[in-house]
Amino acid sequence: MSDVQVTDKADEHRYEARIDGELAGFAEYLLTDELVVFTHTEVDPAYEGKGVGSALARFGLDDVREQGTRTVMPQCPFIKGWIERHRDYVPLVYGA
Repeated sequence: MSDVQVTDKADEHRYEARIDGELAGFAEYLLTDELVVFTHTEVDPAYEGKGVGSALARFGLDDVREQGTRTVMPQCPFIKGWIERHRDYVPLVYGA
């Protein structure tokens, strides 16, 4: 299986993960002046267990960190749980 490629589809307010050009999953977000609110993450059942969700979380959170202008509000249970397992991302969380 090929690597997971993640891109920011800013016009659709979501990060998309693709494998061999096929949409494997996405993480939706909302933007405010101060926050990136992760609202929903979904992985196609055909790609579950292949690191798609983790690739989406890492890419999205790294993107927020790199931009350096907003903090994260993880309303999505997957993103919230991922941050809890990867503690180096906790400082990105609003109110942390």
